[in-house]
Amino acid sequence: MPNQHLLRNNRLDNLLQVHRKRSLVMGILNITPDSFSDGGEYFDAGTAAKQAFRLIEEGADLLDIGGESTRPGAQRISAEEQIRRIRPVLEAVRCTHPEITLSVDTTRTEVAQAAFDSGADIVNDISALRESSDLADFVSRQAGGLILMHMRGDPLTMQLNTDYLDIVSEVKDFLAQRAKLAMQSGLSGDRIWIDPGIGFGKSCQGNLEMIRSIGDCHDLGYPVVVGVSRKSFIGKILDREPKERLAGTLAVISFLESKGVKLIHRVHDVGAVRDFLRMTEAMRKEAS
Repeated sequence: MPNQHLLRNNRLDNLLQVHRKRSLVMGILNITPDSFSDGGEYFDAGTAAKQAFRLIEEGADLLDIGGESTRPGAQRISAEEQIRRIRPVLEAVRCTHPEITLSVDTTRTEVAQAAFDSGADIVNDISALRESSDLADFVSRQAGGLILMHMRGDPLTMQLNTDYLDIVSEVKDFLAQRAKLAMQSGLSGDRIWIDPGIGFGKSCQGNLEMIRSIGDCHDLGYPVVVGVSRKSFIGKILDREPKERLAGTLAVISFLESKGVKLIHRVHDVGAVRDFLRMTEAMRKEAS
């Protein structure tokens, strides 16, 4: 039987090599009935697996698979229910696409363990180890990766207080502290990614300020995940429903790319974003 730790380590190393050359596209797959944009569309395991295959065909560099909604006001579900939702999809994708990097969107160690047993490589922890203090140690022992995101409170309460004295400094300091904590648990720095948490405990203006200052997060030295896809601040500015926000999403990604840093874009519309990034890169080469 292949050494799963070695295979996971190789997938992550290969992905980071690509990331040194360009921004990555992380496809979102919500296996939930209540996510803000696509809740219920991929709740059936078979439908979810087909969507995963579609995202890979469209050019996703990695997938982020979650079984619990993290939209504002979302209610928590049990670890057992999360596992029931994600396990068959992870297994189906890993069986057919052994090369693709898979992330599991969860805050719970028991869910992460089941996901890694089913082929996951990364844990995307929106609580940044505040909910499961042993998660970094688990990921380290599994030769995996860990995404740490900034959020005030939890999805149920995060939009109750969106005022900051200095949002950029506060987010940056928080992420630096959580990354340090992860390394103290044994996780190497090259396996830690950070996420400023666009849309999580931030006002529309706060989100825009974080986007304008994405270089500050990048200066911490970790790969930066940015999730602006179909977010409510875009809807507020443009007066558009979630599925009508692709143009707004691409405008934000264009601005982020103009900052000259390589990012991991967490998106729903993988094909459109991948084409946009490829075209942008081609035009930059012609101009250089």
